[in-house]
Amino acid sequence: MANDYAEYLMWWKKHGRHALSDYTDGKTSYVVGLSPQRALEYSAVEITSILHGRLGSSLFQRALNPDNRIESHVAERANGDWLKSCHTVGVNVRTIGSFWNVLKYALTLPDHIRGIHLLPIWEPGVVGSLYGMASWNLNWEFLDGEALRMFPQLRNLENQLKVTINMLHALGKVVGMDVIPHTDRYSEIVLANPSYFEWLRRDDLTITDHRENLHEDAERAILDWLRLTDPRLDYQPETFFGELTEADRLLKLFGPPTDYDLRLERRVNLVDYLYDQGLEPVPATMAPPYRGIEVDPSPEALTVDDAGHRWRDYRMTRPEGMSRVFGPLARFKFYGRKDGNRDWAIDFDHPRREVWSYFTEKYAEQQARYGFDFMRGDMSHVQMRPDGVPEHTDDYYDPLRAVKRRIAREVPHFAYFAESFLAPPGVMAYGDEVRHLMASEAEVTLGDLQGMVPGSERFQDILESYLEIAEVTPVTPAFTVITGDKDDPRFDHFHHHGEVARFFTGFFLGRLPLYFALGFEQRDRHFTPAPNEKYTKLYVFQERSGPKATNGRWRWGTNFTLFHQLQEVHLFARKILPRLGSDLLGSGKIIVRTDGLVHWIRADVEDNTAYLFVVNFSATERALTFNPQVGFRRAELLLAVPEMETHSLPIGRDLDLGLLAGGSVRGYQLV
Repeated sequence: MANDYAEYLMWWKKHGRHALSDYTDGKTSYVVGLSPQRALEYSAVEITSILHGRLGSSLFQRALNPDNRIESHVAERANGDWLKSCHTVGVNVRTIGSFWNVLKYALTLPDHIRGIHLLPIWEPGVVGSLYGMASWNLNWEFLDGEALRMFPQLRNLENQLKVTINMLHALGKVVGMDVIPHTDRYSEIVLANPSYFEWLRRDDLTITDHRENLHEDAERAILDWLRLTDPRLDYQPETFFGELTEADRLLKLFGPPTDYDLRLERRVNLVDYLYDQGLEPVPATMAPPYRGIEVDPSPEALTVDDAGHRWRDYRMTRPEGMSRVFGPLARFKFYGRKDGNRDWAIDFDHPRREVWSYFTEKYAEQQARYGFDFMRGDMSHVQMRPDGVPEHTDDYYDPLRAVKRRIAREVPHFAYFAESFLAPPGVMAYGDEVRHLMASEAEVTLGDLQGMVPGSERFQDILESYLEIAEVTPVTPAFTVITGDKDDPRFDHFHHHGEVARFFTGFFLGRLPLYFALGFEQRDRHFTPAPNEKYTKLYVFQERSGPKATNGRWRWGTNFTLFHQLQEVHLFARKILPRLGSDLLGSGKIIVRTDGLVHWIRADVEDNTAYLFVVNFSATERALTFNPQVGFRRAELLLAVPEMETHSLPIGRDLDLGLLAGGSVRGYQLV
């Protein structure tokens, strides 16, 4: 077993050729033993050779043509329910460099990991945040130089993404995009569509105006600036914003979409002009009470940019426990305002239909262009109605649902993975989050198992509640191992033990689909904060100073003990998962104990046997004796991590499994 990357490379030099041959010959669904770090080191020539061998010449050539569409294996499904049993990995493309590199990473993903969720793929705005999209153009960072030099048809970013998704579909994967109900506060989207967002006027520490139609002042200011740049461009607001297409407006405001530097220069110049007028889009907020903001007067809330502009952060006027203002972001203005927005009150009875249409059509265009199979809805927990979820909802209840419905009209299998943490009622959203997700028609939701210590009383309680939600509602919580949001030094204590236990349970539980983030496979345990370059969360941004700054590329962890243990789980899953039925056996079904132990039994669909799965989420050893009550006579040990001697135990009245080490997992066959 390798202890570091150098030792691993020596091992791979000895075994890798055979593993690659098994993969290209179709004997395995992934390259067994290939670490993600090593996979990313393959050249474009090498990855082309591997994919060509795996897919065959005909399918490879079809997938390599961006004018073709290779559909996923779920394309014929009547709805998105397939997502409820789809194990998924989240990929921050910035950490691995390009869309093309996602194909290299995919070599490490067995058939039992089918879903690949791409974090936001569009041009970023302030502080380089992926979630603060600056335009509908793809993020130029993700262009692969090797691929464009090797294949003439891959000389633009759009074609590289199309071909990447084609190849992933050909490999049996499904691909998801982020759907984001906000943009960067000064995105091209905001500046070309001022009426689709909310505006305020600020004079240093005071918001002097936030009336409902303040966007009209913003429109006039934008056109004044445009005339200053070229007096021939003399438009009235109703003509420019009402009659020209968005593409024409963007061209006149910022220049051709292929000239990124010019577009950025002109956008910065326009923002300077609006700053001088005191005009700003209203920042996005999270959690009740959502509405009512003021300028934060504290010294640390002041930022002075390179041009000498004094930017202020905002805060809630009547904050509650989870209230937060996202200064770099602006949310779409989906509804009208009461009393001209005098008291920051939303009028939910008056949806702004033109905004809903724009938002849903734009994401439908993205799906149609690239062939995404599902969406991960950002901030799906947002439910701003103070009275909670209404008894009956119309087409304008939730924008994320509207996107899903719009796309599903033409792509019935399109599914919705919600970013909702299933907090108690009134914490992250008004009303009950599960009711909100049901009304929003989400198939799967993220949950928050990654945000607590495994084996703790809270973890065990929440796991039990998620199993109940999956059983009695149409929404299925994920068994979430780690996400980009939790790969952050503030949350290191959630990952000091139990990595294999989380992974194993997600695969074999059979009720909650697994979700994890790229990098987990080799992630080190950080008992003190590591360099920022070790955390994928900090590569959602591009900060160059301060505590979140990163310098250079993201670094893989060196935890090859974890990597090899996960390989053992993969090999076991490869043999056992295809044999498992949906039925849970035994009187207790899934037993979640307060001491950190979880165990369950699933039937074998091929013969008269079953499998017992046992997990100790606790950090310390636990003893387990129980009565399985399923009529089998012996329990044969098939997998134990950490390793232990293979044994066979008689099943009398009770089955005594002895002591399980902290964080250990076991798989038995009952015969």
